[in-house]
Amino acid sequence: MSEKEKMNVNTAPAVDTSTGTAEDVEAIMKKYDRESNTRIWEGVPKKVVRYLLAAFALLMVYMNLFANWDERVRRSLFVGIVIILSFLVYPAKKGSTKKNHIPIYDIVLMVLGAGAYFYFVINFKTIIGHATRISQLEVIVGIIGILVLAETCRRVVGIPILCVATVFIGYAFYSGLGAGRAFPQVLKSIVYNLFYTTSGVIGTPIGVCSTYIALFILFGAFLEATGISEFFIQLANSLAGASTGGPAKVAVISSALCGMVSGSSVGNTVTTGSVTIPLMKKTGYKGEFAGAVEAAASTGGQIMPPIMGAAAFLMAEMVGVQYSEIAMRAIFPALLYFTGIFITVHLEAKRLGLKGIAKEDLPKFVPLFIRQGYLLIPLVTLVAMVMMGYTMSRSAVIATLLAILVSIPNKSTRMNPTRFVNALETGGKNTLSVAVACGIAGIIAGVVTMTGLGQILISAIVSVAGDRVIIALFLTMLTCIVLGMGVPTTANYIIMATTCAPILVNGMGINKIAANMFVFYFGIVADITPPVALAAYAGSAIAKSNPMKTALNASRLAIAAFIVPYIFAFNPAMLFIDADVVQVVIIIVTSLVGLTGVAGGLEGYMVTNMNPIQRILAVVGGLCLIIPGTVTDLAGIAIVGASVVWQLADKKKRAAA
Repeated sequence: MSEKEKMNVNTAPAVDTSTGTAEDVEAIMKKYDRESNTRIWEGVPKKVVRYLLAAFALLMVYMNLFANWDERVRRSLFVGIVIILSFLVYPAKKGSTKKNHIPIYDIVLMVLGAGAYFYFVINFKTIIGHATRISQLEVIVGIIGILVLAETCRRVVGIPILCVATVFIGYAFYSGLGAGRAFPQVLKSIVYNLFYTTSGVIGTPIGVCSTYIALFILFGAFLEATGISEFFIQLANSLAGASTGGPAKVAVISSALCGMVSGSSVGNTVTTGSVTIPLMKKTGYKGEFAGAVEAAASTGGQIMPPIMGAAAFLMAEMVGVQYSEIAMRAIFPALLYFTGIFITVHLEAKRLGLKGIAKEDLPKFVPLFIRQGYLLIPLVTLVAMVMMGYTMSRSAVIATLLAILVSIPNKSTRMNPTRFVNALETGGKNTLSVAVACGIAGIIAGVVTMTGLGQILISAIVSVAGDRVIIALFLTMLTCIVLGMGVPTTANYIIMATTCAPILVNGMGINKIAANMFVFYFGIVADITPPVALAAYAGSAIAKSNPMKTALNASRLAIAAFIVPYIFAFNPAMLFIDADVVQVVIIIVTSLVGLTGVAGGLEGYMVTNMNPIQRILAVVGGLCLIIPGTVTDLAGIAIVGASVVWQLADKKKRAAA
């Protein structure tokens, strides 16, 4: 062995460096993730479905840029097509292995469900003329449309969100019947509001999905086709690959960059994790930790400005402020989130004595950026256009065209007809789950509007919480995590923004942007929170680790996501709201030091291995520093300082011994 090889030998305890194959990932995702359970099409049927999805993506572009249809017509047509494609792509139950097979009952449901929405499109003017006096036939059509959408949701998204919608509809019946109205009248009123108006299925969630979300999903598919994920991974390698525990830090950086575009924590985990997790295990990290790092970082990609997985644009619409304001205010919480993970992987590497990748095996930053930096042009253009006042739809389409252009220099990613259709197909397919969930979210929002349930919920939460805002926040957090289990983040955010955020704003007096950020954060962390932690399970499939242990590790790594939202809910200064420059600088410095204390306490290592009391001191002091305020900052510095001094003394004793 050469001298150079000796220097690179890993002295950490031996670990199993075997990793899962693509088949392993597919198997575990089919077990836990509804979206991964698709029909098996081959030959001509596969091509038909493929081109239908691609045509759907093109239709979304046409509807947003050129069509001048009534909004209700456009949304109903969108939902009808989504139902057809969802039934073609997703079977009735998990584990279907039949090839080129769709049962008769699926065809019947597909035709009836889509037909209900197409009936509304065709007879739009007549139905609108009826107003609330819809006919018995129209009531039946509406019931069919809602029920088939619910079945589509069960297949594509899962049960939790469906259970919530069922409870809300049940409340609508209870409210109507309780007011002394006859059942037929109540039924007609509910069907009219939820099916034929923009307060239900075709309400704001579907409106936003069929415009901004769908086009940003399409943009993400084309940007992914340019090879930008590989560029992000290489960029992260050039920056952090050679440092202590380098591969884990590469995972954090690359997943943050990839995740903000993809909008899917699970997809991001699989994409970047297939590269980073094997490297982490080879370096010496345990499988549960390697999978957790990737899952936590990939999930956090959706809170990373400026794109935030399209949520920045959606939140701007829901809150009623400029996109640039949302992106700017989201910067510091996202920085804290990734800093927390970064610090933890660094401390874990120091504790285990892990090294980085040899510098000669890593790309150089400047040459890499000069050679491939042009891949960022579509992303930069998108943000610039939106901030300059262009519509989000037009900006997304132009950015997509630029993504096609920047793919040309590289032969391996050059956009030929096959890759073009592939990107369209991916964009169309990825839109289905979000669209279905948004349709159900519209039902929930519609019931809230129709029954005045929002005010009742506010009164209920206020009566339980009283003046204790922390209780209202805690109940909201639990609701977000439960609803977020297996639900696309955008749909989860829409539900929470229409139900829980108003409670925090109107009932508890929390700043509107802070309230929306709060529900958004906890909707996201559902992807790494047991028992349904899809991103963590995807990471565990690649790492060949225990899924539950991986999920628990991911939750620990993402501790900032559980703490920071409470801080900015109580003190919006963390979001740069009502804070001057000096306050902002103090908040940044103290929060970063505090996060180091929390991460060290949870990891059990800072200067040296920590005893239980030192760990408690580090966590308590860290939390004091994260909470904005002079008294808490001084207390935090004293407590964390005491823990560090104690560790230094212990380290000195051990060295002397």
